[in-house]
This record gives sequence, structure tokens and C-alpha cells, in this order.
Amino acid sequence: MEEEVVQNLWKGEREAQIEAAMELSRLSSKQRHKLAETGIMVPLISMLHSQDFQAIEASLCALLCLAFGSERNKIRIVKSGALPVLLNLLQCQSQPLVELTIAAMLTLSSCKANKVAIASSGAIQLLVQFLSENCYTIQSQLDAISTLHNLSTCKETIPLIVSSGITISLLELIQYSSGGSKSSEIVEKAIGLLENVVYSSEAALSEAAGIGGGIRIVVETIEYRGMILREGVMPGLLQVSVEGTHRAKAMARELLLLLRDCSDYDGSTSKDHGVLEQIMQEIDAEGEELSGSTLRLVEEMIAKLST
Repeated sequence: MEEEVVQNLWKGEREAQIEAAMELSRLSSKQRHKLAETGIMVPLISMLHSQDFQAIEASLCALLCLAFGSERNKIRIVKSGALPVLLNLLQCQSQPLVELTIAAMLTLSSCKANKVAIASSGAIQLLVQFLSENCYTIQSQLDAISTLHNLSTCKETIPLIVSSGITISLLELIQYSSGGSKSSEIVEKAIGLLENVVYSSEAALSEAAGIGGGIRIVVETIEYRGMILREGVMPGLLQVSVEGTHRAKAMARELLLLLRDCSDYDGSTSKDHGVLEQIMQEIDAEGEELSGSTLRLVEEMIAKLST
């Protein structure tokens, strides 16, 4: 059976190739990894160049199965020339193929050795553009954000990510998605990615702080979506306001009040101040653990905004 799969992928006609790709997806992990040694990534990637929806879908599924659980296969797929054709598929008119392609990009981007190659291929810009499109499933948007997050963990890719306009796109996505409970996971992942990017880049930090209403969007989202004291700007400010130096406490409290007093903020200032003070008292009494990256990010923002 395994030999037949290999032979049909390399030399079979269209129907035989499709059936072989589908059969490969049904094989055990051990069998698939054994077949990968024969170089079957090459004919599978060749199938992606066809205009046949069924052939492309079968090939993508087979490649995903080969990549699953194998860093070596993820590297092989990229080195076999998959990236250019995957980028083309990201721009095709078929929603199912686009979504399957994003899943493939997510899997490949989880491999450290692939990050720079993927970032340099032009994938970042396409994925960022995808965040602003509302015609795809929530899962696909989550996959796109997760792919970008994978790439952002490599310092060599940060300049490309920042130059793609991701800061504005993430802020817009957070604001748009915060309206419904079904989008809460998107908001969390988007805020996590935004935090990672601005912490890694001075340019991204300045951009986020300089965008009109940008901080307000993040603060309101965190506060009203139940994520306060877990992620983002507000918990870091609260932490500094009760545990920082005397000067840092003063700046943090001042910034918190300024954020709540934004002229375009819709809400009761006195009520918000009361809630804010109550939260700070609770933190002071019980404490709250925060990641070092979040605290450092907030300290940088305070320093920038207070100069």
C-alpha cells in the first residue's frame, strides 16, 4: 500500500494522485514519516499548482498530516518550495482553500527553522490583511493571529512584522471583535500578539501609544471583557500604582486617571474612578502575579507618555 501511494503520487494520473494523497492522510504517523523519506513532498507541492480544487485540497491535507508532529517534515516542506504556492493560495477566491492554507502556514510557522523563511516570503503582509476581512471563520482568524504570533517570537522577523502595519490592524480587530462573546478568544489572542510586538519593538510601542484612541481601545476591551488583571495595559498600570517606586506610583495613577478621562470616552468618570480605586485596593491587599514582560512594557509606556 505504501509503495503504491508513493508511485501514484510521482507518476499517477490526476485521479490516482488525489486518491494517493487522501490515502496518505489515512495512514499512521509512523507510516507517513516513513513515506516522507521518499521525497513525496515534491509531487504533493506540484499538485498545489493545479487548477483542480479537489487535487489542491487533498494535497494540503496530506502536507498537514506529514507536518504534524515532525519538525523535520515541516522543514522539508518549506525547502521543497511550498511557500510561493501557499502564498498564491492565500489570495485565491476559494474560502475553504484559503482557510486550509492558513492552517498549513500555522503548522509550518511553529518550526523555529522556518520562521525567517516564512516572514521573508511576503506571508506577513497577507496575514495582516486577512485580519481585517470579515468573510472568513473565527477559527481562520485565530489561525492567522497564531501564525503571526509564532513568527513574532523570532527577533529577526520583528522589523518585517512591524512594517506590515500590524499595530493598527490589531487595534482595529480588537475594537471590532469586542462586541460579541463569540469573538472573545480573538480579542485575547490579538491583545497577546500586540503585547508581544510592542514589547519587542520600540517603533511598534511608539506607534501604539501615538494612535488616537489606541490605548483607550485596549483599556476598554480589557476592562469590559473580563480580562482585567490578566493581560494588557491596565493590569500593569495597576501593579505599578501599588508596588512601584513613589514616582512610578504617582505616574501610574495619573495615567490611569487620564485614560479614564479621555474626552471621547463614553462613561461615568466618577463611577470608573471608584471601581478603579477598589481594584487597586484589592491588589494592594491580596497581590496579583504578572509576567515580567507585561510589567516592563507598561513601565516603558509610562516613561514615554509622561515625558
